[in-house]
Amino acid sequence: MNIALIGYGKMGKAIEKIALSKGHKIIVIVDSKKTIENISFEGVDVAIEFTRPELAAKHTSFCLEIGVPIVVGTTAWKKELASITDLVLKNNGSVLHANNFSIGVNLFFEMNNKLAKIMQDHKEYNLRIKETHHTQKLDKPSGTALSLAEGIIENNEHYSNWKLLETDHEKNANEFFIQSIREENVPGTHLISYESQIDSIHFEHVAHTRDGFALGAIVAAEWLQNKKGIFTMKDVLQH
Repeated sequence: MNIALIGYGKMGKAIEKIALSKGHKIIVIVDSKKTIENISFEGVDVAIEFTRPELAAKHTSFCLEIGVPIVVGTTAWKKELASITDLVLKNNGSVLHANNFSIGVNLFFEMNNKLAKIMQDHKEYNLRIKETHHTQKLDKPSGTALSLAEGIIENNEHYSNWKLLETDHEKNANEFFIQSIREENVPGTHLISYESQIDSIHFEHVAHTRDGFALGAIVAAEWLQNKKGIFTMKDVLQH
């Protein structure tokens, strides 16, 4: 594949390394010095976008309008998803978005859903999600933590909402806290805890490097070839 990297920070460089090792080519790089409007996308098979929430929809729209499939890894931009979906239909385009591209994290999502169902009848346990990321990550809570929370709410009738622990100190019985911590050099850790007076159940995913996210993004880009529509990593893993 000929790939356009939109965003050339730590994730962009990790994706470049994995892509080249798999025999793909990086033919376009968009960063703060070379904005997307001023670069030719001729010959690009797919774009992979990891930038900032306020830029993700703009980059995605640009690719849809020029007919380039795009994989979007930026989080906290989903309020724009409805308009992007309309653009996909209008342009017969291709978008694959995810809060996390790591294969391990997506397996973690599935296990989280099953655990939430199991814990539904055990109301003596208090639930909390704790996520820890590097200090450059701006959104709180992380997109992955939000996906975990959504999975719990969908699969456990006891819960219908979450609150961010840093801003809220009280919650209702049908709510749980998400705690967000930012530390240097942490690719991403997500801990789900069910606590009772008798014992604790901890369920955790720890990313050791960014390579898992980068590899998942490349796998998603490969999968997206010759497909039309709007997709997520769940579609990739089901095929």
